[in-house]
Parts: sequence; C-alpha cells; structure tokens
Amino acid sequence: MIDCLGHGQSDAPPKVERYHMASLAADIIDLLDQLAIKRTHLLGYSMGGRLALRVALRYSERLRSLILESASPGLADASESAERRRRDLALADRIEGKGMPAFVDYWERLPLWASQSKLPADILVAQKQQRLRNNAVGLANSLRGLGTGAQPNLWPELPALQLPALLLAGAEDHKFRRINEAMAARMPRAQLRLIPAAGHNTHLENAPAFCHEVSSFLARV
Repeated sequence: MIDCLGHGQSDAPPKVERYHMASLAADIIDLLDQLAIKRTHLLGYSMGGRLALRVALRYSERLRSLILESASPGLADASESAERRRRDLALADRIEGKGMPAFVDYWERLPLWASQSKLPADILVAQKQQRLRNNAVGLANSLRGLGTGAQPNLWPELPALQLPALLLAGAEDHKFRRINEAMAARMPRAQLRLIPAAGHNTHLENAPAFCHEVSSFLARV
C-alpha cells in the first residue's frame, strides 16, 4: 500500500508542482521499477482512484488490471472545473491556516460521510486518528496540485482504455453511482459493482462486500 506524496508517512514537499497528477503517476511507476515489479494490479480509492486512472491511461503496459473505488475522470465542464478549483484552493489555504484538527472536524461533517454514522465508534475513532496524522502542507498541496479542479479531464480518453477494470461505488453514494455508471458505459472492459449498505468509503463501510468483489475480480483476470 502506497502513501501518496503529501499523505501518511510520505514526504510533503512545499512546491505545488510536485503534486501534479503527471508527477505523482510517474512516482508510482518509479516505485514499481525500484521494486522490480513489471506489471501489477492497481487499486485506487477516491483521489487515489483518480490518480490510478491516470496511471492506467499513461502506463497501461505496466498494469494487469485496474480497480477504481469511488473515483472519477474529473470534470468535463470547464466552468464547473474552474469553480471547483476555486473551492479547492480556498480549502487548501484553510488547512494550512487552521491546522489538521480544525480541518478534520470540518471534513467529517461533510454530507459525503453521512452514511458512516452507522459505523461502530471505535472504527470512526481510528479513522479520525489516521486523518489527524496527515501533514497540513501535504494535504493542502495535494488539493492544489491533484484536487478535482486541477485534474485534467480524462473522460475523452476512457474509450481507449483496454485494461480489464472493476469500478466500485457505494449504493448509498448517489453522486458517484452516477459517475461510475457513465464511466462503465465508456470503458470497453469495465464492470461496475455497487457495494450495498455503503457510501463513499466502501472498503470501510462494508469491508466483506468490498473484499468479495475485489477478490472475485482478481480471480477472473
């Protein structure tokens, strides 16, 4: 499992350019080279899923398959992308200005996570502790360089992706259900699976169903 730049125990450099999608995709390929892995299955969640899609489109010869959980190819509408970038930049400034505890409190109140209210308290506490261990500069720069507003529009490239792909979305995550239905219709070898009783973070909210879909897919490719 990879801690992408700016997250977890990976470095959090101050230059935003280092967090651009092309740079981070090259990081993953460089890591595969260092580990002497010629081809691999690649799974990415949310922001990591958007990055995994870029890797698949640029370095398909290095992948055996692609698994995307609650991911998207970016925003096709230029005005929507510009507005999202404005909000991402404002949030990045807020993270650096107010620090991680204030950001995590704000982040966990977003409607995106409403479906997690049914999870046991110990799981939510562990998730919050993991979020708090991140670096404010790293998260802020990730938004500036890799946020949805900064991401290139990858929708037009989906029909050319010939890798076997599994798209996962939570049955209760209506926004990403729609996005992934549209993605599946454009990707020649993609299959969509909805995880029941789950929102955006399907691997946390319904781990057995998530693991079943992933393992079943890998057994077939």
